[in-house]
Amino acid sequence: MSLADIKVVSLSLYYLPVKARVPLRFGFESMSGIECLRVKAVVENGRGRFETGWGEVPLNMQWLWPSCCSIQERLSYMKQAVAACADYLLSSNLEGHALDIGFQIIKDFLPGLTKDIAAQSTLDRPFPWSAALAAYSAFDIALHDAYGKVNERPVHGIYGSESLSHDLSYYLEGQTESPHRFRDLYPSEFLRSRPLDRLPVWHLVGGEDFLFPEEIPENARDDGYPLLLQEWIQRDGITCVKVKLLGQDYEWDMQRLIQVGKIALQHRVAWLSVDFNCTVNDPKYVVALLTKLMREYPRIFGMLLFVEQPFPAEIEVLSMDVHALSAIKPLLLDEGADHWTVLMPARRLGWSGVALKTCKTYTASILMASLAQSYGMPLMVQDLTNPMLAALSHTSFAAFVPTLMGFEANASQFYPEASAAEAVVHPGVYRRRNGMVSTESFNGHGFGYRIEEIDRVLPEPAYANDAHSIYG
Repeated sequence: MSLADIKVVSLSLYYLPVKARVPLRFGFESMSGIECLRVKAVVENGRGRFETGWGEVPLNMQWLWPSCCSIQERLSYMKQAVAACADYLLSSNLEGHALDIGFQIIKDFLPGLTKDIAAQSTLDRPFPWSAALAAYSAFDIALHDAYGKVNERPVHGIYGSESLSHDLSYYLEGQTESPHRFRDLYPSEFLRSRPLDRLPVWHLVGGEDFLFPEEIPENARDDGYPLLLQEWIQRDGITCVKVKLLGQDYEWDMQRLIQVGKIALQHRVAWLSVDFNCTVNDPKYVVALLTKLMREYPRIFGMLLFVEQPFPAEIEVLSMDVHALSAIKPLLLDEGADHWTVLMPARRLGWSGVALKTCKTYTASILMASLAQSYGMPLMVQDLTNPMLAALSHTSFAAFVPTLMGFEANASQFYPEASAAEAVVHPGVYRRRNGMVSTESFNGHGFGYRIEEIDRVLPEPAYANDAHSIYG
């Protein structure tokens, strides 16, 4: 164990329920509330110093585990997976850089976890890999935070040769034609050397969001926040709008995109994107939609920056060639990008780039960002409607990953009050101004949460091994 390496000493887990002010419709389900998993990890480094890292991820089961079964059933299995991750971290005696620990967990532990949960589950779909990643992700984020804090470095400064014992050829072995491609290269060389102070933010238009006054029901709750897209654009100076489409109703999708496009043009929005959340079965569907848009609404078509994950995530099983679509607009993986080993097969099938999410683990996101950047594949950083601490690590990641245009952050739309305690310390993260969010409030080592200043009362831990909690 080197002086900088860490090992986990204790863990505490908290579940924080959050209720949405309006439903978010995407794919085949709507989200009206979630539970967030918050992890407190006490670590010790080789110098005998203790520090506490924090990580948080929303357990959005509609996205992580699409199914016809109830959210509570899926969530109960998810919590079993979370507890299994905690047990393994405490019993395995893993040590090293946070990236090394995450890499070993993803490679050696999570595949078995998915099989164990699937064997227990009686639900209609086996426990998916994306859910296993999310079960570990809050731990992973906490360890990256703790590694930076215990070694007195900001998190964006811990991915170079001075911190890592291995170059990228170790982590990305077998992912390229040449075994020497990543020799003596480190993730820091594919990330911004200095995080951005301000980032453009994408506003999300869900499938149930209102576009026109006549759509608002009489019993709609007046809570002081906008209800219409144009009101959000005007209030927050939005310049980038992402549209959720159904993927199963061509006329509805076409009309929705045109309606949003016209509103965007009226209010000088610069960019649009569309997201189908894996609901499309044939590339011809999207090609037809984009071709019609290009011919009949060229200005709206010109605003469209990228198309996100129209097809089911199992692209390697389907072997679906998508060159006809990516020739029209950049096509980004999202749900399908759940492991760095997916990127090169996807690239050969015609996918342009990848949308990264911190709920797929910080470790995997760092490695995918490095691999994609080395091949010139465009990146985005997308949201899982991250509130509270989850929004901070998500924003921090987006600030030092070179993206096509800003990042997605929509918690302020769907549960703005949930982050009230964190917003006192980090107001620029939770309130969009001039179409931007700010990272200027981040300060200190790790993610710079300034957690000791955040007046957040946590519930009793759902899981705790707190023998060294005096160091937290």
